[in-house]
Amino acid sequence: MKRWACVLICGASVCAAQTSADTQPQRLAEWADYYATRYGVPFEFVAAIVDVETAWQPYVVSDKGAAGLMQLMPATAYRFGVRNRFRIEENIQGGVAYLAFLMQEFRDLRLVAAAYYAGERRIAKIGLKCADPNVTRYVSEVQRAYRNRIERKRNQ
Repeated sequence: MKRWACVLICGASVCAAQTSADTQPQRLAEWADYYATRYGVPFEFVAAIVDVETAWQPYVVSDKGAAGLMQLMPATAYRFGVRNRFRIEENIQGGVAYLAFLMQEFRDLRLVAAAYYAGERRIAKIGLKCADPNVTRYVSEVQRAYRNRIERKRNQ
């Protein structure tokens, strides 16, 4: 009995260590960079979306039901093959795949950000004429974060 208790306790601490290592900001950025490259989305844009959505906090749930680092809604997660929105790598993969899809649809990063926030159907109908202050604010925040990241990269 003592042997099993030790295995369970040791196993739990190993799992906890893996989880905390996986949530380190550098590891999160590595996954974001990997999937950005894989899907052809600028890393700085992916990072700007995450900056605004969750400030790199991987277990956030919004009042509308979006979850995880990239704040995926259940239907979007399903559509892009994400089974567990709280699995960080899966969430990033699904979120970046969705951004790549939106880039193909809209080509303008302002529209991509708006569609990521408000839904692609809604933005396809109204485009940049969106009068919703929440959408406008979100797009402005993403633009600011994107510009800041590009500027930091240039200055390195």
